[in-house]
Amino acid sequence: MEAINKMDSELGGASWEPGTPPTYWLTRFVILRLLGAIYVVAFLVAINQIVPLIGSNGLLPVGIYLKQVSAALGSAQAGFLRLPSIFWLWHSDSALLIAAWFGFILSCIVMAGYANAPLLAVLWFLYMSFVHAGQDWYGYGWEIQLSETGFIAIFLCPLLDLRPFPRYPPPMPIIVLFRWLICRIMLGSGLIKFRGDKVWRDGTALYYHFETQPIPGPLSRWLHFMPHTMLKIGVWFNWLAELVAPWFVFGPRLVRAHCRSYYRVIPVHHYSQWQSFVFKLAYHHPRLSLFR
Repeated sequence: MEAINKMDSELGGASWEPGTPPTYWLTRFVILRLLGAIYVVAFLVAINQIVPLIGSNGLLPVGIYLKQVSAALGSAQAGFLRLPSIFWLWHSDSALLIAAWFGFILSCIVMAGYANAPLLAVLWFLYMSFVHAGQDWYGYGWEIQLSETGFIAIFLCPLLDLRPFPRYPPPMPIIVLFRWLICRIMLGSGLIKFRGDKVWRDGTALYYHFETQPIPGPLSRWLHFMPHTMLKIGVWFNWLAELVAPWFVFGPRLVRAHCRSYYRVIPVHHYSQWQSFVFKLAYHHPRLSLFR
């Protein structure tokens, strides 16, 4: 405890004792660094794929799409208000790549430990520009999820101070919003399964999942041949993690720790799931649990 208190003092945080309000210095530090890493991957994907997808000769050219939106809404101004994007101003192939590279560079700065509200706001608007212009390619839940996460993160850091550990602690309402976000994500994931195919409701979904998943993992074949009893237990554990645990995200520390333990065993296959991991950090105790 003394070592951690000393580190907090050196980083700008006040020494913490039991019974004092939490400050979440380390939570903010880790959330922003990992969010920067996710932004790096997202913009790197755009650098490599955006021109073939929505470029002037791409599969779904953004210029044609923006003209259709303008015609449907009556003007380009109305289109911008409905779908804000920097590409209403300039949407050549060069503009797409410049925006992607600029976002990538800013993301690297955030990942390196330097972030403030204007920087996060620019990153958010750049990525939202791709989401609103990306059509089918950017219409998935994880793209919208990253946009929402990026917006909330704007208010997690100071207005101007770029230091990794700024003078003031993060606002507690923003930590609560991150908890609310992971609650919605997990509940939504569980409800989609429950209202979908009956194989989830009768517990047999994992009989087929590992042989049909789009991106099988190195253990997929081994898991597929596990006893059906074990596979059914896996489905029921999924219900516990996605439909029961999220209701306790606003509980006391001990309850949140139990909820977090269920999420730790859920495998990560896509960078959207890494986003969910970032939100789960908001469950943590402000000091010690980051080291456990």
